[in-house]
Amino acid sequence: MRRRRTNLVSFSFFLSLLFTFILFTHTAISQNTTIPVNVGVILNENGEFEKMSLSCINMALSDFYATNSHYKTRLILNTRHSKSDAIGAAAAALDLIKNVKVQAIIGPETSTQTDFVIDLGNKSQVPILSFSASSPSLTSLGSPYFFRATQNDSSQVGAITSIIQAFGWREVVPIYVDNEFGEGVIPYLTDALQAIDTRVPYKSVISPIATDDQIVEELYNLTTMQTRVFIVHMLPSLGSRLFTKAKQVGMMNQGYVWIITNGLTNLFTSLEPSVIESMQGVLGVRPYVPKMKVLKGFRLRWKRKFQQENPSLADTELNIFALLAYDATMALAMAVENTGTTNFGFDMTNVSTNATDLEAFAVSKNGPKLLESLSVTRFRGLTRDYTFVDGQLQSLAFQILNVNGDGETGIGFWTPKKGLMKKLNLTSTDSTSKSHLRPIIWPGDSTSAPKGWEIPTNGKILRIGVPMKNGFSDFVKVITDPITNKTNACGYCIDVFNAVMHALPYAINYEFIPFQLSDGTGSGSYNDMIYQVKLGVKALILPSIKFDVVVGDTTIVANRSQFVDFTLPYTESGVSMMVPITDNNNTNAWVFLKPLTWDLWMTSACFFLFIGLVIWVLEHRVNEDFRGPPEHQVGTSFWFSFSTMVFSHWERVISNLGRFVVIVWCFVVLILTQSYTASLTSLLTVQRLQPTVSDVTELIKRGENVGFQQGSFVAGILKDLGFNEKNLLVYDSVEEWEVLFQKGTTNGGIAAAFDEVAYLKLFMGRHCFKYTIVEQTFKTAGFGFVSSLNSFSLLDFSPPLLCFVSNRAFCLFDELQAFPLGSPLVPNVSRAILNVTEGPRMNEIEDTWFKKKSCPDPSTSVSSHSLGLNSFWGLFLIAGIASILALIIFMAVFVYEHRKVLKKSDPRLSLWSRIRTLIRIFVSRDLTAHIFKEKIGIQVHSLGAATPSPHNHYPASPSSYSQHTCFYGEQGTPSTEYGDPNHNPSGQAPQDIVPTINLASPNQERHISP
Repeated sequence: MRRRRTNLVSFSFFLSLLFTFILFTHTAISQNTTIPVNVGVILNENGEFEKMSLSCINMALSDFYATNSHYKTRLILNTRHSKSDAIGAAAAALDLIKNVKVQAIIGPETSTQTDFVIDLGNKSQVPILSFSASSPSLTSLGSPYFFRATQNDSSQVGAITSIIQAFGWREVVPIYVDNEFGEGVIPYLTDALQAIDTRVPYKSVISPIATDDQIVEELYNLTTMQTRVFIVHMLPSLGSRLFTKAKQVGMMNQGYVWIITNGLTNLFTSLEPSVIESMQGVLGVRPYVPKMKVLKGFRLRWKRKFQQENPSLADTELNIFALLAYDATMALAMAVENTGTTNFGFDMTNVSTNATDLEAFAVSKNGPKLLESLSVTRFRGLTRDYTFVDGQLQSLAFQILNVNGDGETGIGFWTPKKGLMKKLNLTSTDSTSKSHLRPIIWPGDSTSAPKGWEIPTNGKILRIGVPMKNGFSDFVKVITDPITNKTNACGYCIDVFNAVMHALPYAINYEFIPFQLSDGTGSGSYNDMIYQVKLGVKALILPSIKFDVVVGDTTIVANRSQFVDFTLPYTESGVSMMVPITDNNNTNAWVFLKPLTWDLWMTSACFFLFIGLVIWVLEHRVNEDFRGPPEHQVGTSFWFSFSTMVFSHWERVISNLGRFVVIVWCFVVLILTQSYTASLTSLLTVQRLQPTVSDVTELIKRGENVGFQQGSFVAGILKDLGFNEKNLLVYDSVEEWEVLFQKGTTNGGIAAAFDEVAYLKLFMGRHCFKYTIVEQTFKTAGFGFVSSLNSFSLLDFSPPLLCFVSNRAFCLFDELQAFPLGSPLVPNVSRAILNVTEGPRMNEIEDTWFKKKSCPDPSTSVSSHSLGLNSFWGLFLIAGIASILALIIFMAVFVYEHRKVLKKSDPRLSLWSRIRTLIRIFVSRDLTAHIFKEKIGIQVHSLGAATPSPHNHYPASPSSYSQHTCFYGEQGTPSTEYGDPNHNPSGQAPQDIVPTINLASPNQERHISP
C-alpha cells in the first residue's frame, strides 16, 4: 500500500514538471512569433508636457500587453519632435510614413500642426490620433483618417453659455489667441451667445508672440468699455501672462467676470503659484474625469515612475492630456490587434519615380481595416467610456471650477441634457439657474455676482442734446441763465429723465446742451438731431458740439423697434381723437319720451294690456268689480292695469292667483317708474355734454378738416384711414391748436384733432370743459428711452445711449438703422422706469405739468343713452312667466270643476253645444265663491223641503233648504246675468235665479242649481 502511494506522488510530480516545461516552451514560442507594428509619435520639444505624455503612452503599452500577453501584435513606438512648428510636424510625419512605414501616428500636439499632418494621413491612409488638438476646425467629416482623441473645443460652449445665461449677463467679450486654436471656437461661441440674446460687442485678439506691453495696451482698451465679462481661450503660455498683467492694471477687482476655457483648465496644474494668485475668482470649465480606483492607482504608479525617470520634475502633476494619451494608445493597440497580422505593408504601385517627396506616397494596405477597427473600438478608459463617433471622442459632462486660494474648487457640473447642477447624480431637467451652482468667490473676494458691466469712470460728462421747441414746452424747454450763460432744461420729459437717472444703481454725470443755432432758435428737426447722434459725428449746424444723449418725447412704434432697443414706456399709449363738446340740454315738448327707448315703450304698453287681460280672467267670476256689461268689464280691466303705473287702483283683487300676479307686476312697475323718473330728471336738470362728432367715418363723409401735430407720424395714420390730404391741417403749439378748434372747418379750422395721449392730456389740462376724447383709433406703446452704443465709440465714454427721441424721427427711422440692438443698459433703465412710475414721483411730475385744472370725470360729462329694453327684459320675463303660470293653474282648475259638462251624459248635445255651455259658465258668476256666500240670504221653505227649480234637472234632496238672493242690474231692477246658463229658450221673461242648496248631512257635498 505504501509503495503504491510513493509511485502516485512520483507520477504527479512528473506531470507538473511536464506541464511547466510545455508552458514555458509555448511562451517562448509566442514571444518569438509576435508581430511588431510601427507606430509614430509626434511631439514638440522634449519638455515637461512631452515627457509626461510619452511616459503615459509607454505605460499604456506596458499595461495593455501585460494584461493581453497572448496578443500577436506589438506596437513599436517611433518618436519624432516637431520643434513646435507646423512644418516640422509635417516633416516628421512624412519621415514616419515614407521611411518607417508606420501604421498610425499619435499626435501632433497643437491644432495648427495637426492640420498639416491630417492631409498626409489621408493621402497615405495612415490614421492620425491626436490627444491634444481640440480646435473645431479640425473636423473628421472631410478627413476620415483623423481621430480626435480629446474634446472638441466647441463642446464646452454649452457650459459657458449656461453660466452666462444663469447670471443674466447681456454682453461678453472673448479674448483669444491669434492662431487656429484660438479662432476655431469663436464662431461656435458667438452663435451660442446670440441664441441666448447676449451680444459680443468686441473681440480681443492677442498674438501668441505678443509682448507684455502689447498685452497691457489691449487690457487698457478693454477697461474703456462697459463690458466686464470676459471669456479667455488660450494656452497657459499666453494665458499666464494675460492674467498677471490683468491683475496689475486692476482688472481682477470686484465687478469683473473672467471665464477660462479648457485651454487653461486642462493645464491648470502647470501654472506657477504667482499666476494662480492673480487668477483669484476666475471661473472655468473642463471635461469631467470621474474619480475611480483604477485612476487613483495609475496616478501613484505614474508618479513613482516619472520621478525615477525625471528627478528634476518631481513636482509635476498629471494632467488630462496625459490621461487622454494613455487611452488613445490603448485604443490603437486594441484596434491593431483586431485587424489581424497580415497586410502591414505599403502599396508602391502608384508612386512615380520622378515624384517629389510630398508626392511619392505609398498607401498603407492595412489602413482601411485599421480605420474601421478604430471606429468600433469600445472600452473603459482612465477618463471615461471610450468611444469614437465620426472620428470624435464623445463628451459626457463638464466640471465648472472656481479658482480660489492655492488651487481650484468644483462648484458644479454641466451636461447637454440636464444643464447646470451641483451634483451629477441629481435628476433635474435642463437648467440655467445659478441656484444649481455652489457659492462662488468672485474677483476682489466678492460673494455677490457682478452685474457684468459698469460705467467707465474716466471723468467724462454725458452730453445730452435738448431740442429747441417752439411749442409744447411743457415736455421740453431750454432755459439759459443770462448771467452765467449756463444752459438748463425743464419739462415733463426732463423731470422723468432726471427721476430715472436718480433711480439707477449708479451715478451718471450729465449736462444739457441745446440743439440750436447761434441766434438761439431751433437748429432743425428731430430728424437732424437724432441723425447726428446716430452717426456719432459732430453736428452739422454746430460743428464743435456732438451729443451722447438726446432727451425728448419718444414714441415707441413697431418699425422703430427693428433698429433700436426700447425701454418700458413711461406714458400712456395710443393715438386718440379730440373734438369739441356742446351742451345738448333737451327742452322740447317731447323730452318726456326720451328717457325710454321706443322698444321699451312698446313692450311696457303691451304688458299693461296683457296684465289687464290676465286680471280679468282671474277675477271676473268671483269679483263684482269686474262684472257688468262687456264694455264695463273691458274698461275696468285696462283701468286697473294702467292705474298700477301710479299705484292708484282701487278695485279689490279677491283671488289668490290674481293677487300673485298683481304683486309681481307692481314690482316691475315700481322699477320702471323709478328708472323713468331718474332718467327724466337727469335730462331736465343735469348739463348734457355731448361730442360734436363721435365717429371718424362721419368726419371723412362730411369732408371735415382734422388737425395733427407738426411732423407727427399721425399724418400717415390719417391718410391710411381715408382722409383727403387737403383736409389735414397742422399745429405746432397748444395755442395754435385751440385757435384751429375755434375757427371750425368752415373758417379754415378743424373739427377734430388726432394726437397721442400725452399731448391730449396736456391740452385737456387747459381746456377740459370744452373738449373731450371720444375714442382711441390707433395703438402705440407710449414714450420710452432708446438705447444705442454707436456714438460712444468716438468718445471716451461707453455706456449705451439713452435717448428720448421725438416722433419726428419716424421717416428717418424707416430708412436708416438708427441704433443697434441689444444694449445691456436697457433692462436697468426699464427697472428704474418701473420704480419711478409705480411710486408717487410719477404722479407728482404729471400733476406738475398736466393737471392745470380739475377736469370732471368723462363718464359724467358725456351724455348717456336712453333706457332700453336690454336693461329690463329680465323683469318682463318674470312678469310674463308669473301671469302665464297663473292662467294655466286657473284654467286647469276651472276645467276640472266642470268636467261633467264636457262628458257625453246627454247624447243629444253635440261637442260644440257642450263647449258653449262651458263658455257660458266661464263668463258667469261663480256662486260657490266665498264672496258670494257672504252676501246670500238663506230662505227656508215652510214645508221643510226645497222647491226644485223648473230648470233643474236634478231631484231635490229630502231634507233641504232653499236660499234665494236677488241680483240687480245696473238700474237696480232684478235681472239675470248676461250669458246665464239657465237661459229661457222659449223667449219668456226670465225668472229670478233661485239657487237650491240640498244638504243631506253636514258633511254632504253641496249641489247648487243655478
